[in-house]
Amino acid sequence: MKLSHFHFDLPEELLAEYPSEHRDEARLMVLDRAKQTIEHKYFKDLIDYFDEDDVLILNNTKVFPARLYGNKEKTGARIEVFLLRELNAEQRLWDVLVDPARKIRIGNKLYFGDDDLLVAEVIDNTTSRGRTLRFLYDGSYHEFRKKLTELGETPLPKYIKRAVEPEDEERYQTIFAKNEGAVAAPTAGLHFSRHLLKRLEIKGVNFAEVTLHVGLGTFNPVEVEDLSKHKMDSEEITIDRFATATINTALKNKKRICAVGTTAMRAVESSVSSSGTLNEFEGWTNKFIFPPYEFSIANCMITNFHTPKSTLLMMASAFGGHDFIKKAYQEAIKEGYKFYSYGDAMLII
Repeated sequence: MKLSHFHFDLPEELLAEYPSEHRDEARLMVLDRAKQTIEHKYFKDLIDYFDEDDVLILNNTKVFPARLYGNKEKTGARIEVFLLRELNAEQRLWDVLVDPARKIRIGNKLYFGDDDLLVAEVIDNTTSRGRTLRFLYDGSYHEFRKKLTELGETPLPKYIKRAVEPEDEERYQTIFAKNEGAVAAPTAGLHFSRHLLKRLEIKGVNFAEVTLHVGLGTFNPVEVEDLSKHKMDSEEITIDRFATATINTALKNKKRICAVGTTAMRAVESSVSSSGTLNEFEGWTNKFIFPPYEFSIANCMITNFHTPKSTLLMMASAFGGHDFIKKAYQEAIKEGYKFYSYGDAMLII
């Protein structure tokens, strides 16, 4: 498969600027791979496709307010700093992206907040992801993290042109978010309401929580025509004993196992044993899934509608079948489905 196989024309008005009014009332397109059928539903209808002892794999990562705005020393130029990854807690070193990047050199200092109590110094600008900053702050580590949270804002994707609003803090977070560390939401999970989760639980559906801290690896553009040459940025994952046992029991009993989102799918596919079961895991993954690919764990997937040439679209194509997904996307555009982070969802069974 080549990069050009994943190009399509996406009308700009279909990029979702806002979430649906209620989480579980986003639209849901249901693709049946065996029958090659497409149905149009609402997300809350998801319950009709699951039975007792089926499993939903949820990514419980929590988004932190990763976007900060600082001022450059001397010139006072406004610089956006996007926190990617903490490198060293003791030294307060962070991998970041800066914008505009051309204005930032090693040795530059950036000042944050009205009181300028938080300062950062650029100590490296050669990383593949941008810059390395050392934050200078007089308080304890706990106070420093509190300050970052206070000054940071919800890191909505760049395609959303409007300002961040108070409701984004809640809506750009899944209701099962627990482990802080993501710079973007695992968006397929945004559609679950407490009511829907409770109804699934009453029906006997099991939940297996895994953690994949979504980084920019998920969203970085593919810039090579030969997909085998694309390198994914590493993201941190944790799969514990409980999740492993829940999923492996369902595998043994041939139940429906549904990865909620491309990140949950990448997490489980990154830790498969030689016998095709799931292993516990704590570490990093840079797994890139594109067609053709043999999936080992999940036999069902929920995902949003993705942008052209994205790694997320490539994974959906690997799971649903390239031609079938292409057809579904044409239908989605015709029917006015909303795309990307705050957009509608697709269930592939």
